[in-house]
Amino acid sequence: MEAFSDGVIAVIITIMVLEMKAPLGTHLRDLRPLLPVSISYLLSYVYVGIYWNNHHHLLHAVERVSGGVLWANLHLLFWLSLVPFATAWMGNTGFARWPVAAYGCVLMAAAVAYWILVQALLRIHSTHSILRDAIGRDRKGKLSVLVYAVAIPLALRWPWIGCAGYALVAAVWLVPDRRIENKLIA
Repeated sequence: MEAFSDGVIAVIITIMVLEMKAPLGTHLRDLRPLLPVSISYLLSYVYVGIYWNNHHHLLHAVERVSGGVLWANLHLLFWLSLVPFATAWMGNTGFARWPVAAYGCVLMAAAVAYWILVQALLRIHSTHSILRDAIGRDRKGKLSVLVYAVAIPLALRWPWIGCAGYALVAAVWLVPDRRIENKLIA
């Protein structure tokens, strides 16, 4: 499951970078129109990296998987596979309202899918497992979904405020989540 997920995530990142087209001009000013595309790519690259990092740590605390876990993992990968499309739409439209809101919907769906994966894993692990101890109340996960739920409708009126909400969630997750790592070391 980990190797397959790593491969899918690598393809997602590759697709995102291939969507970026080099300018035909030879001057630095020719890069200026690519600024929205570059910003959306950077944000999405960070997001995909955060999911890869947390997924990697999550799977190191897993003792076993089930069919339900495999389907939950595919569900997460489905939403992550839509990140390149949403990224391109948002960047190519210069952060227009609907593309920014759609991007937020993809991010929120991925967050919910990750939560579903965690819940599927918790169902098949004992109450005293490293995984259960490490996950705890999952405040960051719940906060993320709340911020998305606020940022998406705001994006329809003020796209940059929506983007700021998405960036806030990424910033919260950039701080390494050491819950699992600390439990594995202990």
